[in-house]
Amino acid sequence: MPRDAARRELLTRTFACLAVLAASVFLILTSTPRLGLDLRGGTQIMLQAHDSPTVTANAETTDRTIEALRRRVDALGVAEPMLARSGENRIIIELPGLQDPKEAVEVIGRTAQLTFHPVLGVGPPGTQPDKPSADGSRVLPDESGQPLRLGPAALTGDGVDEATHGTSQVGVGWSVNVEFKGDAADAWTQLTGQAACSPLGDPQRRVAIVLDNDIISAPQVDQGVGCGAGIMGGSTSITGQFSDAEAKELALLINAGALPVPVEIIEQRTIGPTLGAAAIDASAWAAGIGLALTALFLMAVYRLAGLLSVLALLAYAGVSYAALLALGATLTLPGLAGFVLAIGMAVDATVLVFERTREEHTAKPGGRLPRAVEKGFRGALSAIVDSNVTTLLAAALLFVLASGPVRGFGVTLTIGVIASMFTSLVLLRVLLQTTSGSVLGKKPRWSGLTHEGRVRRWVNRREPGFLSRPKRWLVGAGVAVGLALTGLVVIGPHLGVEFTGGRMLEYRTSAGVDVEQVRASLADAGYPVAVVQASGEDTLTVRTEPVEQDAVEQIRAAVAETGGSTEQLSDEKIGPSLGSELRTKALIALGLAVAAQLLYLAVRFDWRLGVATVVALTQDVLLVLGAFAWLGKTYDGVFLAALLTVIGYSVNDSVVVFDRVRELRRTRRQESFAHIVGAAVLQTLPRTVNTGIGVLFVLGALLVLGDGSLADFALALLLGLIIGTVSTVATAGPVAILLDKKYPGAGRPTSPRPQRPDVRTDSGAVV
Repeated sequence: MPRDAARRELLTRTFACLAVLAASVFLILTSTPRLGLDLRGGTQIMLQAHDSPTVTANAETTDRTIEALRRRVDALGVAEPMLARSGENRIIIELPGLQDPKEAVEVIGRTAQLTFHPVLGVGPPGTQPDKPSADGSRVLPDESGQPLRLGPAALTGDGVDEATHGTSQVGVGWSVNVEFKGDAADAWTQLTGQAACSPLGDPQRRVAIVLDNDIISAPQVDQGVGCGAGIMGGSTSITGQFSDAEAKELALLINAGALPVPVEIIEQRTIGPTLGAAAIDASAWAAGIGLALTALFLMAVYRLAGLLSVLALLAYAGVSYAALLALGATLTLPGLAGFVLAIGMAVDATVLVFERTREEHTAKPGGRLPRAVEKGFRGALSAIVDSNVTTLLAAALLFVLASGPVRGFGVTLTIGVIASMFTSLVLLRVLLQTTSGSVLGKKPRWSGLTHEGRVRRWVNRREPGFLSRPKRWLVGAGVAVGLALTGLVVIGPHLGVEFTGGRMLEYRTSAGVDVEQVRASLADAGYPVAVVQASGEDTLTVRTEPVEQDAVEQIRAAVAETGGSTEQLSDEKIGPSLGSELRTKALIALGLAVAAQLLYLAVRFDWRLGVATVVALTQDVLLVLGAFAWLGKTYDGVFLAALLTVIGYSVNDSVVVFDRVRELRRTRRQESFAHIVGAAVLQTLPRTVNTGIGVLFVLGALLVLGDGSLADFALALLLGLIIGTVSTVATAGPVAILLDKKYPGAGRPTSPRPQRPDVRTDSGAVV
């Protein structure tokens, strides 16, 4: 490239970097992050809208239901509530700061079908409530239990203008005063005028007010109302044996109006504020410690170039965070974990560039460093793009198929991958090009890019024929898979409530945790099948079948019998239907992830290399599943996010190796494929080791500092990182070799290219 064109290109990249960084700083200084309920505490409720006999639960009716629910939520006095439709007929309600969801569940979950009926007479003694007959009449018990035969509804709650609660007009108890509007006022006058024609004491002089198929009041029309005249003015007073709270709740429900369609609570989560604060602290410390250790490692290995990469990583963290603010994304616990994890993932592209630059400069020791840097970026570009695309596929599946916090992880991961590509391919390139021609160019040994590292010196002494007997490697891999399957069969997977339905409660006790004593206390309280697991020295989780709020209080009391003072940290309730659906979605997500990776690799590389990669990632998934089964860990939604990330890790490592295989096969046409795969593994080993160490720092910090699901998340990724790295050598490489023996041509270019003289380094790299 001519020098002037190169300068213009460098100037363009520099201005682009400055613009992005300036915008990021502006967003960080002027925007406030939106924290999810798992970080600030509160209650989340998911509702399922169902069809009624006359109305279909679709997007339109669900939106109308949200508006009615919004009035109810506003009446609860919760600050900054959030209501949103999910899909066609689901509603998500977030109530920040609400720790006791009992009142909210009662108010939100009721359909509030308010109707006003004429009383036709008294039903036979012992008559049970029945459904409306063909003429619309039905029998329901009144407040005292006496069965009343009711006529069809004369008007509904839609005609109510306003309802207020106050003391009863007779001075005893509380009442609800109702104001009618429009035609409803005339209908009320007609209804009470008809009832006034019956003598005092006659049941037909009563008017029944029915809420959700229960008679809440059946007052007798006052004797001062004339026959046919009715109660004028469009108002009435509902009296009954109400307490202040009951009258207030009834007025709230009437004001909110009847919901267009019935709703069912299928998921409920309550997170205590202390648990959220602990998660933020753990993630912040993990990010700080992980980034600091990674920075020290990069500077120790790559010297001044490592310092530049640290600056790029800091910029990466700022750009990622600013992108989250710009999109208005909600930060959740898995999202924070994904953000911390992405810091380690961003190291990969940097290490790829540095190692390729070292190879280029080692091949021509007297060459100029800026030229080696440029070739390093060009050589690493293919592997960087392919590995990031495969990670984006997993993130996209999380966003499409998952829900709640796990979906937030998918958003964070996507932003992190895009930001890492910008900082590694654009910003770091600008920094290296600028300094390699000045400071680094004058003192090349300071750069850290002109000498071989210890791992590469060790690689140079190895023989690349170690994969010549691929079946031996596959036997070892088969034994490992057999152990994993044994754990899944003998011990079995411990599915979380997301996938089974039920209720999971997390507590912190003052006297420590004795799991066996807690199990015994719960059995005495009537919950013998409850699953109790210690999640820390003073914390535990209790998983049961779906139970109501009263049962939750009994469970907390049973835990307190052995644990002393007990604080509820979280409460998660999943309906059976939702649990079954999420379980199905998890299997679909895993299946689609495997299919998507195979399709991409078959198109981008070669179908044989694609099959080898998919075999390796399938093995990795089975090994992580088996390890969690042996360890007795729970498979929950956060674990699903980790598992899909493991798939991305596994494919990422295979992509880097097979990208080098494809490159070597163009020039080493006479060598056996087994030697080429072995050489590719050895040549990319420095990148594998250095990237792995950088990611291990971050995940290790999460594992040590995190607790509960955060620690399990880090554990799954640590296992996946180690297993994925080994499987590339022990599984993906041998499978590719065997496929090439049966179907020759793996990794070869589809069309012949003109050959050029090969210049090989001691390690076998070709330039």
